[in-house]
Amino acid sequence: MGILEKISEIEKEIARTQKNKATEYHLGLLKAKLAKYRAQLLEPSKSAAAKGEGFDVMKSGDARVALIGFPSVGKSTFLSLMTSTASEAASYEFTTLTCIPGVIEYKGANIQLLDLPGIIEGAAQGKGRGRQVIAVARTADVVIMMLDATKGEVQRSLLEKELESVGIRLNKCKPNIYFKPKKGGGISFNSTVTLTQCSEKLVQLILHEYKIFNAEILFREDCSPDEFIDVIVGNRVYMPCLYVYNKIDQISMEEVDRLARRPNSVVISCGMKLNLDYLLEKLWEYLALTCIFTKKRGQRPDFTDAIILRKGASVEHVCHRIHRTLASQFKYALVWGTSTKYSPQRVGLTHLMEHEDVIQIVKK
Repeated sequence: MGILEKISEIEKEIARTQKNKATEYHLGLLKAKLAKYRAQLLEPSKSAAAKGEGFDVMKSGDARVALIGFPSVGKSTFLSLMTSTASEAASYEFTTLTCIPGVIEYKGANIQLLDLPGIIEGAAQGKGRGRQVIAVARTADVVIMMLDATKGEVQRSLLEKELESVGIRLNKCKPNIYFKPKKGGGISFNSTVTLTQCSEKLVQLILHEYKIFNAEILFREDCSPDEFIDVIVGNRVYMPCLYVYNKIDQISMEEVDRLARRPNSVVISCGMKLNLDYLLEKLWEYLALTCIFTKKRGQRPDFTDAIILRKGASVEHVCHRIHRTLASQFKYALVWGTSTKYSPQRVGLTHLMEHEDVIQIVKK
């Protein structure tokens, strides 16, 4: 029996099994087996790579955004509108066959936008170049899931299922579980909270499925067996996702209002260029980027060339971005902006910068 058949059998058994107290160990084991087989499925084959057009694109700019969705939802039109790149758009499915990059210039940042080929159901098993599409999506900072507003919620649930099965967790936090495999001493299990979804016996059964017999585990929150399996596997990607409903000009105002009120959702129309500015604002918020301006002594700040960093960046991060040796020659910095109590404030390397702060660095 091949891996695909084994996955299908386990999925059917999980669907058949009624969820109750008596079956939770059995379900936990089935989920562990399922995660193991899916990991094997995603491993590249040992044979030489097939010749053909390269798929992945070199990372550039200040952030990377992956544009995923089913065929003919308007991804290529969106890329052409937001960037200077022209991606072929047509009324038939699978117009885009490879990964097309573009750059959105917004608030001084260069955001790389990747138009990926349409995903179809079964993409996680490799259908329709699905595996390559999903591999590229894993390298992004934010996923924009483009959905057809006229097709309801079907597309969203199918895409979430495909991404979930390959270890991409959308709009979720990493489970707060400490896990460390050891060379001996058996399994040490502790928790700082009352566990309602996992028990020590279930944790041991899941670990044995992965042939782990010596480990230290500490649950700091009430996690499910699925979340514990994610921690063991260790290759899960947790990333923010923006659900973008396109073609709102073809549905009623009540439906537009309902979709717009859903969490992490934005409604747009590429055909009529509606609400694209708001989408850019939301994207900036999800990317959590910060613009920092520099200033030379006795001169006005340079507002034409911003340094783009992640939210929560310190003065040390700014030094590393300017030059790798600057931090070692650092004496102090003067900062103007919302991160200071007064302007200018003299700060050290650990001072946290905020959006549109101005910094002047003084060397030893």
